Amino acid sequence: MSAAASFGRAAGGASSAGTPPSLRFESVALTYPRAATPALRGVTVHAAPGCVTAVVGPNGSGKSTLVRALLRRVALSAGEIRVGDVALPALAAREFARAVAVVPQREEVQMPLPVREFVALGRHVHLGAFTPLGAHDLATIEQSLDRAGMVHLADRRTDTLSGGEWQRVRIARALAQEAPVLVLDEPTTFLDIAHEMAVFELLDALAAEGRTVLLVSHQLNLVARFASHIVLLHAGEVAASGTANEVMRGDVLERVYEWPLVVTRDPAVGAPALLPLRGGSRGRRG
Repeated sequence: MSAAASFGRAAGGASSAGTPPSLRFESVALTYPRAATPALRGVTVHAAPGCVTAVVGPNGSGKSTLVRALLRRVALSAGEIRVGDVALPALAAREFARAVAVVPQREEVQMPLPVREFVALGRHVHLGAFTPLGAHDLATIEQSLDRAGMVHLADRRTDTLSGGEWQRVRIARALAQEAPVLVLDEPTTFLDIAHEMAVFELLDALAAEGRTVLLVSHQLNLVARFASHIVLLHAGEVAASGTANEVMRGDVLERVYEWPLVVTRDPAVGAPALLPLRGGSRGRRG
């Protein structure tokens, strides 16, 4: 039996029998080659099924490094990453892709494709090299386009899309993988307010369906509204971890972001909301 079997039929996504796997970063540490200081220092993040878990923090805090380590683009110096009960090194590339769909922060397309064909790439992890798309594959592609709000652009080429449209197409491809774990690194980059909200609403719905959702984001106020658990990173370490009320504290955020601010309340949902103050650059270090 393959390693992936220990957390069930990952190819079936959130609709498979059984509980989707968690995603765990356990005391992970990492130093880039020739770097003077570690990028991650004993960071622990647990993303549970049925929840949106968010990793936040200032630039250079180590957020995207977690995603690079998950994609095995950089090697850990300590700690481990586990998908369910399976350590990451035990998962073959196809097993990993069936279990975890990742939308990285940056991605370049070598050859422009029609949007529908690009989204269809998410189905290849379930098919043989020469297996044609079946009825379920085609239905999944259309549903993924619809959920990402991209049906109307399905016949456009990827090189004609705006930055925000490209982001949503990449999310649609990840949805087409039907993986039970979804990881997104800054998925609302280039999006306007309405589409930012649509993405967060979609992630909330996916979590409600049972998927494990891990989000890296700079959008603290939206994270506070939608995330069940937040991990705040600073200089490669966990500065705070918990609910929005536990993490979104003025004293903690001022220290991490080095900017004066106040924390208010979102009148619609009661979640904490960050309000940066003007003139903070006069007291900022560096």
